[in-house]
Amino acid sequence: MRLRPFAVLSIAAVSALLLAGCSGTGGDAGTPSPSATAAADLCDALAAPGAASDAVEVTGDPGAPATATFTAPLDITELQTTVVDEGSGDPVASGDFISYALSAFDAETGERLVDTGYAPGELLPAQISADNPLGQILGCGKPGQRVVATFPATESASAEIYVVDLLGLVPTAAWGEEQPPVDGMPTVTLDEDGTPNITIDTSATPPTETEVATLKKGDGYTVASGDYVLIQYRGARWSTGELFEGGDTWDGGTPYAGQTTGFVAGFQKALEGQTVGSQVLVVIPPADGYGEGEINDSDLKGETLVFVIDIIGAQKAAAQ
Repeated sequence: MRLRPFAVLSIAAVSALLLAGCSGTGGDAGTPSPSATAAADLCDALAAPGAASDAVEVTGDPGAPATATFTAPLDITELQTTVVDEGSGDPVASGDFISYALSAFDAETGERLVDTGYAPGELLPAQISADNPLGQILGCGKPGQRVVATFPATESASAEIYVVDLLGLVPTAAWGEEQPPVDGMPTVTLDEDGTPNITIDTSATPPTETEVATLKKGDGYTVASGDYVLIQYRGARWSTGELFEGGDTWDGGTPYAGQTTGFVAGFQKALEGQTVGSQVLVVIPPADGYGEGEINDSDLKGETLVFVIDIIGAQKAAAQ
């Protein structure tokens, strides 16, 4: 498959593939607030329409695979975008995580290359900003927006046409239905923004096998071994009840994306079989964590670990 990498999905990796000058420039006098500046920058980032993008006729409703009709080969010399449907509701803002989908076509032959993102588990949610490809294709669009984007050929890809749908915003905290607490497990309370607080009875004997409890049950795609996940997590040491360095995405405010098989065994057990939108509590003994040995403050060897994990999105490994 000849698709550009962002379609299957690594947004940051393909910023260099887009032509220089795609994003616009601001023009208001005065000194706007940072949030206002970010919003304006994202709106201005939308690449301009042109002869190529305007030449593509699109049929079908946003939210389902599109059909694109054009005279092939279509001459594409720069990134252009034509908004087919503006969507409705609140516009997205720089830094938001969105769900999106696309239909891709070969500009030389008119061949449909792929439809992806329309079924659960096909694309991870992505963060949109003025300086990444999605920002240049969607700008500050609204849910339901549909855009034709034309890409010129590069050394690694032929000229292509994407019909991209902005499906909606994705929360960065689990949104599933709350489940009853499990006796004997650490307790979890949530701040208003969803940040978890973990309370551990450090006087109790920790379990010798990994224990998993679902705190919120999502209704999304079920994570399988080897899938890529977008998660928030917070981790604490059982021995002290304290958070440990490097065990907290909430502190930085940005979810983490990785493959389930890239985590320690206990963390992997907590992810696989869970549904997107779920929040999971897991207690991981050293055998499923960072190994046995003397507990110390400099690493996690010998520690029983407690994590709260929010599963924000998932993508099947086969889609990579």
